[in-house]
Parts: sequence; C-alpha cells; structure tokens
Amino acid sequence: FSEPLPGHADMGEHGDVSDLRYEVMYFLEAPDDAIPAFKDVWAGIGDSIVVVGGDGIWNCHIHTDDIGASIEAAIEIGRPSKIRVTDLIEQVEEERWVREAATAPAEEAPAHLQTPVTCAVVAVASGAGIRRIFHSLGVQGIVTGGQSMNPSTAELLEAVEAAPADHVVILPNNKNIIPVAEQVDAHTAKTVLVVPTKGITEGFAALLAYDPEAEGPANAEEMTDAAANVVAGEVTQAVRDSSCDLGPIATGDWLGIGRDGIRAVESDLVAAATRLLAELVLPSHEIVTIIEGEGAGAAATRQLTEWLAEHRPAATAEVHHGGQPLYPYLFGIE
Repeated sequence: FSEPLPGHADMGEHGDVSDLRYEVMYFLEAPDDAIPAFKDVWAGIGDSIVVVGGDGIWNCHIHTDDIGASIEAAIEIGRPSKIRVTDLIEQVEEERWVREAATAPAEEAPAHLQTPVTCAVVAVASGAGIRRIFHSLGVQGIVTGGQSMNPSTAELLEAVEAAPADHVVILPNNKNIIPVAEQVDAHTAKTVLVVPTKGITEGFAALLAYDPEAEGPANAEEMTDAAANVVAGEVTQAVRDSSCDLGPIATGDWLGIGRDGIRAVESDLVAAATRLLAELVLPSHEIVTIIEGEGAGAAATRQLTEWLAEHRPAATAEVHHGGQPLYPYLFGIE
C-alpha cells in the first residue's frame, strides 16, 4: 500500500482546476520495485497524486495538463487498463448546470411517460429544451448527463426500471456513456438494448425510427441504422492554448468539431459554426438541425440559417432551443 505523495492532495481534493485541467485515472499492472520511479515521474507533471496497491496491481490517480505523459509513464513499466480522463474545467461547468437544473421548477410530465408500451426509451441528456424535444419524440425516461457528468449504471437502471415497458432501449448520447449503459441489462429482468448514439443529434435521429409497439431488438436495429445516417457536429470554446491539424488553438477560440476531429478554429463563434457547416453539409443534404445551447443568440443563429440559405439552398434548417451547457451549437445533418 502506498500513501498519497507528501505535499499532494488526496483523491477527494481536486484543488483549483484552473491550474491543472485533467484528472487521469487507471489501473496499472507493474512490478512493485518500479513504482517509486513511476511516482517520481508523475511528481514532475501533476499533483493530487495517489498511487495505491501492491503485489503488481496499482490504482493510480493524478491531476495534470499532460495526459500523454501521465499514461506513457505507466506504459514504460507495465500495462495500464481502464483508463479514464476527466476534463475538470468542463466538469465544474456541468456540475453547475446540474445543480441549477435540480433546483429549477419541475416541468409538467407528458402523459405518455406512464402509458404502458411494448418498448420504451431512456435517453441521457442535459438542457431543458433537449429534454422537452426527447419527450416530444416519445422518450419515457431521461437521465441527466453530458460530456463529463456521466451517469452511473445505477442511475440508468433506475430509469429503466421506472419505464412502462418490459423492453427498453437506452440512448447514451455520448461515447463515454455507452459502456456504462451496456452494463444495465445484466442488472434487470427487463430486456435492455443500447443504441450507441454518441451525440444528441444522433439520439434525435434514432427516435425517428422508434416504434413503441415494436419489440426491443427490432427497435434497436432500426434506431441504430437511423443514427448512423446522421452527420453530427458541435461548436465549443477552447479553455486553454493547444494545437490541432489546422494549426494553433488559443484560449477562447471557437472550435467546430465533427466525428473525425476538429474541422474549424476561429476567434468568432459564427465564423467557427459556418466553417463547420461548410465542411459537413454537402449539396445533397436535405435537413440541417441546429440545436441552440448556452451562448447561442438569435442574431448568431440567424446568420447560420442565412448562410445555409445562400450556400446550401437544398437543405432546410430546423432550429431548436436545447439549452445545453458548453456547446452553443449542435448540428445534425441528414
């Protein structure tokens, strides 16, 4: 057993996230005699360091700005597994959103939430507007979660058990939540299937193929196909200097991100959003769904729809207010 390093916080104390952005955790299989040198390397790249274990198995935790170095240190002496990286700055922002959502007045629940069906849907979402859209598309259960505030298997299980059906499809709407959702089926007598949606717009697209009177396997197949046909994009703001294939990224820059990575880096929100649309929307596309989040404004959205009308006239823009944190715009293109 190894105590936290002298001068460092223990695992429960995150300190000032403005200093070190990422929390990296993993299990490490490595010889016990290699651990002191490993901890020396970690002491040079971060704080809040905890390395506990023994007999070749170690549980490792660090706050750092250098994700790569924190993992490479483990690879040099052994085999890391179950690696988890949390963006602490985004986590603080989403925790604020969750606290505010918890104290907000409860919305009137749609009648269909308690109507028995053959197959129900549970979705993970943040933002009051997004929740309303999911409910309008037939979702019976919604679990709060997002980029860093990932719900637990127990929270998803609770929503599944409350759903008025023996078959339940889960829409994780985030790649980090997919493996958590896949654990639910083993803990319930219900039949639970996961449609591996990686974003909100994929979740919306999947629901267009949802049939509450069809059984779970048939729904999961159709909904997975529908989600796969959507081109997804998102716009967010850089909180630290960095770089990508397009060049340097400065703190405060707006990033347009597609499934294959960063497609736009601009100092202006509208410029980043239109550049992303130019990259993702083809002349053959027919629908562009724009979901406004925190930071979006009517004037900015109008510039996006006017750009689409001029440069992609075959596509119809559909605008929804989602209210999601961190991402002023989410795009779904079909």
